Amino acid sequence: MHAFISSVLVVAQSAPVGGPMLALAVGVTIVVLAIAKWQMHPFFALMGAAIAVGMVVVFGGWSELSLIEAVQRPMEALGSSTGSIAVIIAMAAVIGECLTVSGGAEKVVNALLRWWGEKRAGVALLIAGLVLAIPVFFDTVFLLLLPLARVMARRTGKDYLFYVMVLCAGGVIAHSTVPPTPGPLLVAEELGISMATAIGGGLACAIIPAAGALMVARWVGNRVVVPMPEGSGGEARREADLPGLGVSILPVFMPLLLIGAVSIHGLVAGSSPEWLLFLGNKHVALFAGMVAGIGLALTSKGGTGESLRTLLGRSLELSGPIILITAAGGAFGAMLREAGIGEAVTTLAEGRHLNYVLLGWLLAAVVRVAQGSATVAMITATGMLTAAAGETGWGVNPLWVFLAIGYGSIVFSWANDSGFWLVSRMCGWDARTTFKSWTVVLSAISVIGLIETLILSAIF
Repeated sequence: MHAFISSVLVVAQSAPVGGPMLALAVGVTIVVLAIAKWQMHPFFALMGAAIAVGMVVVFGGWSELSLIEAVQRPMEALGSSTGSIAVIIAMAAVIGECLTVSGGAEKVVNALLRWWGEKRAGVALLIAGLVLAIPVFFDTVFLLLLPLARVMARRTGKDYLFYVMVLCAGGVIAHSTVPPTPGPLLVAEELGISMATAIGGGLACAIIPAAGALMVARWVGNRVVVPMPEGSGGEARREADLPGLGVSILPVFMPLLLIGAVSIHGLVAGSSPEWLLFLGNKHVALFAGMVAGIGLALTSKGGTGESLRTLLGRSLELSGPIILITAAGGAFGAMLREAGIGEAVTTLAEGRHLNYVLLGWLLAAVVRVAQGSATVAMITATGMLTAAAGETGWGVNPLWVFLAIGYGSIVFSWANDSGFWLVSRMCGWDARTTFKSWTVVLSAISVIGLIETLILSAIF
């Protein structure tokens, strides 16, 4: 043990390269082992890793960081990250809950199915998953749309796996690349990308991966045989009890329109008046969407009749852990920067050209495969990448780095991913079937997204 500690300290003394890389290795190892092996909550895993990085810096002696600061700095960074994302995530959770209890989400899906028809129901389910997953967590969207996939499969007598996979594809793409979903929200904040750019870029660049997902899901559905579902999987509400389509989409599209109006006006006129900047502020825009959602939930004839207190309370219960995990990822990234990862990578890359788009995808993919959570993969990779870039910049528009990290975080979902088991258990599939369907489709989306992002980053 003494020899091991001595060798670690020798490596640490070789800063600015050996020490920071040791801190990085210790931090990532703790995150992966704590989540994947020790089954620890990601919040404590990330905060423990942040403090451990600080301790390595202190005992390595290449920084003026004190022992007390090694503990205090992560707490300060946690507070800073929480301040930037907590209210947005909480309001997005309220919007999602309101759409669910009011029947608004069901109305949107029914409208899409009516417009596209049963022959193109896969496209409708994919679009529904993509749109509804913007303010709603993936598991909620999946559970919401799964009964509709079962109904469509029973009507047609086929394509059950295909319908499930396309709704998963839409939800996963939004979950990984479109704020205010927690992971993309933190990545955009860390990379200095405006909410309008992140949302617009994420949705625009989702078209090609979504089209690819449709083709891969069809290919998988023709080769993997699964039993048809018994029953509808849930009672659908009567159309007469559902709210109107306009008020159903208002909670989602109002924030998008307000935020987008500022960017569009700025591009056309060069600057925006103060009142428009106020309305287009991400907090104000999400608040407007939340108010619309609450009004929808409280007045809908097909709603569950819950009180405002119950509605908001359950939303906060759902969003609280996500806020803590996301903010802890920000603290971990801050401590990696404190460790000097940026200077170390600059030294190692001297005379070389780093492609941060590819590097961002690879880092997110490695962390994803190791510990399972896409959100943790995004925020961990972002912390490492921002520390590495330092003041030198990305060499490309940070939007492409943002998208690469998002798509890297969904590759090769397997047994350590809660989403894998959610799909497996709710669909009644064994692990092998889920691996041959869910894992294949998500990995295809990830690779297609990477190729698209690399091409776009080279052109623009």
